[in-house]
Amino acid sequence: MKPATKCKANVSPLEGKVVVLTGGAGTSGRGLATELAQAGARLVLASRNVAALKRVAQTEEARGYKVHAIAYDQRDEKSILRLRDRVIADFGKVDGLVNSAVVWSMTSLTDPLRLWQRSMRRNADGLFAIMRAFAAPMAKPGFGSIVNIGSIKGVVGPTVSLYDNLDMPVQPNYFFNKGGRTSLTRFFAAYYGAKGVRVNCIAADGFRTKDMNPIFVKRYEREIFLRRMADDQDLGGPVTFLLSESSRSITGVTLPVDGGYTAHLNRFRRLRLVACFRRYSYRDSITAATSAASAMSRYR
Repeated sequence: MKPATKCKANVSPLEGKVVVLTGGAGTSGRGLATELAQAGARLVLASRNVAALKRVAQTEEARGYKVHAIAYDQRDEKSILRLRDRVIADFGKVDGLVNSAVVWSMTSLTDPLRLWQRSMRRNADGLFAIMRAFAAPMAKPGFGSIVNIGSIKGVVGPTVSLYDNLDMPVQPNYFFNKGGRTSLTRFFAAYYGAKGVRVNCIAADGFRTKDMNPIFVKRYEREIFLRRMADDQDLGGPVTFLLSESSRSITGVTLPVDGGYTAHLNRFRRLRLVACFRRYSYRDSITAATSAASAMSRYR
């Protein structure tokens, strides 16, 4: 058994690790770029908008961090493979991949199907392609970590009442894609676990932006234990942890980083479940429990 890595004083958790961050100039990606650079990673920012990435890289390099920008297109598998090959050629390895790049093309349930398909090409096809491309070179030396930036909306359904009488979209492709990330995370974790590659997902809370409707913000924050939406400083710590050796036994997990939003919803689910059981007699409950136990025993 490989001995646990001992932490040294004043050593950054990602020191010496080559980490690729897709979408490093976006809503969540910009904050992640700063946090991962501060954690000591040799950080590669990847996106179609390489001009924006270079501005981010220059800002972080001025602070003394090692940040590089490379153009790629997640809709194109050949572009993904070129990104992977260049990272390995330039740095000799890849230790981590953080998938933050997304595109949301729909604004309602009645939008043309082509907008749904456009979203799938990048957020579903592209995510699968880049995870497959980078997991393989991690598996060869027997170590690596992939972190997918998902959403609590991949765990729970939409609270439609939050959007009542507001000119704000409830995007069906968003829920589909974020839910798919959690499932794909588990698949890759199972497939590559024996090869030393860990794969996890962050179920992030909604990000508050400057132009967000204040009525929506007020409604949303009432549903959160911490009474605030997320900002660009909330994801860096959990992502750094999942990339580091501190999480060496964690894989296949979807970690809520949501201020308690999903815990709040789960409480109401439990209350509804209790109410449901109370509708039945004691005898019916025993019969149902016995049947369930019998069915479960066949899968042990």
